[in-house]
Amino acid sequence: MAWLSDPLLWSALAQIIVIDLLLGGDNAVVIAMACRRLPRELQTKAIYGGMLGAIVLRIVLLFCAVHLLALPFLKLVGGLLLVWIGIKLVAHQDEDDAPIDGGTRLWTAIRTIVVADVVMSLDNVLAVAAAGDGNVYLVAAGVLISIPVIVLGSRLVLAALERFAWLVTAGGALIGWIAGGMAIGDPVLQGYLPHVSSVHWVASAATAALVLLSGLWLARSARRESGERQSQA
Repeated sequence: MAWLSDPLLWSALAQIIVIDLLLGGDNAVVIAMACRRLPRELQTKAIYGGMLGAIVLRIVLLFCAVHLLALPFLKLVGGLLLVWIGIKLVAHQDEDDAPIDGGTRLWTAIRTIVVADVVMSLDNVLAVAAAGDGNVYLVAAGVLISIPVIVLGSRLVLAALERFAWLVTAGGALIGWIAGGMAIGDPVLQGYLPHVSSVHWVASAATAALVLLSGLWLARSARRESGERQSQA
């Protein structure tokens, strides 16, 4: 039990928790947006079900963290996945919540949470693994401690989304922004792009605009089609 009195261990654990919390704020937004259209009685199930799956997959990623950074196309594909998630969330923000198939929608929300959390946690996992200096058990402990705080944050964000509808659109744009920054950091692209911060900003702004405009266009098209069907009925 001598390790309990090791200040370096506690320092590393504190670093891991802080990093995970700082980089996990965006995850809370995605969790809340994925659950906002579920009935209240299913929202908690979706949050905890999604985070349970995300914890398992994130710990698996931690074991592979040393090799993740060098994998070509990983961040690029992850960025594209986030673009798709963001567009889908923005496009469906105005749909009627009444005819909900609880089981199907619950698993859809859980799947969205797991996929988004894993994709958005790539940089998180790498930073946390570095702070843990290769000690996977220490890193896993830090992640397990910080996850409940992220879950609590998602509940607060969810309450805000239910009160302020425009936050859904803003959240979609945020996901698009994150997607651009992730994709532009892929090793495959680094050799072709200048290493200046403006490139990162332009890519993030472009994908945020793509998510926002595509999502709003799809939502508008869906409303128009719904109106036409109602007028023909």
